[in-house]
Amino acid sequence: MHSAVLLIEFGSIILGLGLLGRFAGRYRLSPIPLYLLAGLAFGEGGLLPLGASEEFVATGAEIGVILLLLMLGLEYTASDLVTNLKSHYPAGLVDCALNAVPGAVAALLMGWGPVAAVVLAGVTWISSSGVIAKVLGDLGRVGNRETPVILSVLVLEDLAMAVYLPIVTALVAGAGLMTGSITLAIALAAAGLVLFVAVRYGRLISRFVSSDDPEKLLLVVLGLTILVAGVAQQLQVSAAVGAFLVGIALSGEVAEGAHTLLSPLRDLFAAVFFVFFGLHTDPASIPPVLLPALALALLTALTKIATGYWAARRAGISVKGRWRAGGALVARGEFSIVIAGLAVSAGIEPSLGPLATAYVLILVVLGPLTARFTEPLAMRVFRRRDNPDRPGGPAEGTPRAKEAEASVGD
Repeated sequence: MHSAVLLIEFGSIILGLGLLGRFAGRYRLSPIPLYLLAGLAFGEGGLLPLGASEEFVATGAEIGVILLLLMLGLEYTASDLVTNLKSHYPAGLVDCALNAVPGAVAALLMGWGPVAAVVLAGVTWISSSGVIAKVLGDLGRVGNRETPVILSVLVLEDLAMAVYLPIVTALVAGAGLMTGSITLAIALAAAGLVLFVAVRYGRLISRFVSSDDPEKLLLVVLGLTILVAGVAQQLQVSAAVGAFLVGIALSGEVAEGAHTLLSPLRDLFAAVFFVFFGLHTDPASIPPVLLPALALALLTALTKIATGYWAARRAGISVKGRWRAGGALVARGEFSIVIAGLAVSAGIEPSLGPLATAYVLILVVLGPLTARFTEPLAMRVFRRRDNPDRPGGPAEGTPRAKEAEASVGD
């Protein structure tokens, strides 16, 4: 009887997620907010709480996080990461300062303590690579000059996750300074070793994993990833970091083949992960934190726009491209929820989960809008100020007038 109820509940969840995904796709929206809302509807305090399938959903959610980070690692080679780190680290530092600090300050102002401050800093810092990639494709901007700048910022954030996640894992577990330092040292050593091995012996690793049979390739890559993630978690490093490092170690045709085979699984279990997070958030706990979440969302939307503008300006992109880069980086999503989920599971701060849910819901909806409209709105606002033909505007032939003409003609 219990088995039948579990199958009915879990089947209903998967069917509902499929229908929500189709609805979001029809209107070119990210399905993430719909998945979160579905979790809120069927979780604690929701319309129809689920019971029998919760443990199964929890396991699926953990696999979802592992697959999200694995697929992220498959996007990059070790040499790509090293090159981006050397060339664009100033943009990464600006990104961290402008977007992590507001989250940390907000947590301290609300009296949540230093651990919650570190967690909320990560929630407001990391942009959603998945949402941003989809938006750039929908807007036809993949070939734009500012797109490599956007991707560089995202790569640096992803690389920072390999250091940040072990720190958060140790903090939420209540580890002391010595234990936390050892955990971080293990994570850094593992990341460095994987990068070195991937650069020097990446082809040998990929040849060992490679198979012409898609079934065998899928089983080997998935099994290896879950095994490494489990070992990493046993060492208190973070299962997500272990999966990310496996993705980096694979390259070439193996990475492409694994990406194709695992994409449907990633989408399925990632959707289950968002539902699981919503299941553990009481809808009644969101209204009290809605105003702080809205204020934090608006502030960090502006800081992300500033980050993209600065990074694009540093890369020599024109004014219009700078605004487009800034607007594209606003969306937060999967990794903000992953980070908040660590704190929620450890019971760090009861209000952190609801605030993170509201924050992500706001920015995952606002992000595609800022990507589309930041540049035209900015140009309209600054056009009168910078228009050389307006009375009182910059004199013809001056550097400011030339920059205004170049921005209009871009």
